[in-house]
Amino acid sequence: MSEVGADPERAAVPGDMDGMRADRVVAGVYGISRAAARNAVDSGKVTIDGEPVAAKDKLAAGTILAAVLPEAEGPLQPLDARLEIRYESADVLVVDKPAGLVVHPGAGHRNDTLASILIHHYPALAALGESHRWGLVHRLDRDTSGLLLVARSPEAHADLQQQLKERSIQRTYVALVGARVEPATGTVEAPIGRDPEQPTRMALRQNGRFARTHYRRLAAWGDISLMEVKLDTGRTHQIRVHLSSIGAPLVGDKTYGAKRAGRVTIDRVWLHAARLTFQDPSLTETTTVVAPLPAELVNTLDDLGEPDDGAVSDAGLVSDL
Repeated sequence: MSEVGADPERAAVPGDMDGMRADRVVAGVYGISRAAARNAVDSGKVTIDGEPVAAKDKLAAGTILAAVLPEAEGPLQPLDARLEIRYESADVLVVDKPAGLVVHPGAGHRNDTLASILIHHYPALAALGESHRWGLVHRLDRDTSGLLLVARSPEAHADLQQQLKERSIQRTYVALVGARVEPATGTVEAPIGRDPEQPTRMALRQNGRFARTHYRRLAAWGDISLMEVKLDTGRTHQIRVHLSSIGAPLVGDKTYGAKRAGRVTIDRVWLHAARLTFQDPSLTETTTVVAPLPAELVNTLDDLGEPDDGAVSDAGLVSDL
């Protein structure tokens, strides 16, 4: 696969990349930089049913790609680092990712990601390779902590990807925002796409991808609110963009809001993937996994003291934490 004429590597477009541009899909699926993906697409090395794809083509989930790509970076190397497992079965792992850790290899990150840590602790995942993203079913931003699903076989990966596509996996987050959110419950339904002025940002875009976020205020301290957030879709930066759009940027989010919110300062985005409910392929009943808040987030709540409205323990979600 190191030169033109080699056998192409085939891979399916995963459910959470449905409708994305071809160059972005190729980068994510094959674990290469966006620039390398664009070069491969532009040079005709990525095809669908024998026909070259264009970088701007929008690809549907399940579409089979065939790509001939260089492997200059070599196979992914294991990394001996701590791995927090919240759930384990024959088919599935649920990992509690710390803030600051990149999930997949990409530009500027190869062997220092969660994927490398996974293959150190679970060497069999290396066999799933880049086409199955070493078992990783979905993503979290680098500065978001919390729960991630990992499949332990191609069959389990396909099953969990289908659950994502059908929106049957329930993902619940806890967020601290720099506003008193009124009304206390609501839904943001607005399409999200790449910001044409700043390509590293996402924005509300009329021609973007459908996105829907539900929220509920759990507690408030003046102009700061603790929120429970549930996703119907999983677009890049979805919670950060949607909450910012209603005037409630996440505390610590330098991209979509201010890094300060009243008395709260923190060197990460105040967002935690706290609960996952899914169907383990090997079980008949649904499985729910909860991740405690990391210490740095607990400390900010302690510093805020008693809320003037609601309570940190108002929801079953937070009382579990």
